[in-house]
Amino acid sequence: MNSRHTSDRQPLISLIGVVDDDEFVRDALTRLLRSAGYKCAAFSSSQEFLDSGLPETDCLLLDIQMPGLSGLELQAKLREMDRRVPVIFVTAKADNEVRARAFRQGAAAFFTKPFSDDSLLEAIQAAMQKRLG
Repeated sequence: MNSRHTSDRQPLISLIGVVDDDEFVRDALTRLLRSAGYKCAAFSSSQEFLDSGLPETDCLLLDIQMPGLSGLELQAKLREMDRRVPVIFVTAKADNEVRARAFRQGAAAFFTKPFSDDSLLEAIQAAMQKRLG
């Protein structure tokens, strides 16, 4: 089970944020993550995520192209706010320049749709392990 522990040994299920304007993709990612034992919070836009009060997510899955703030812009805004949540991009657009920019800004991983569920879950686990030290 994917969990971490507090000092009093109470397990905390990891919370993964999903930000994608495509409802089908959001739902599919949420189902995948829940089946792997994660809690999920899904948002249809970067602004919806920001307006949510920035839940304490352990990892954030972001689409690149969305109305309003793009995934890259949200990633930059979170860095400006000193929110150090691991970001994994999931996008339909394979653009080497965008991919390079995402990694320069600190992305943990970058996936182009379609991708392997197992590869995504492995990237999430690796990103959270790196974050927890």
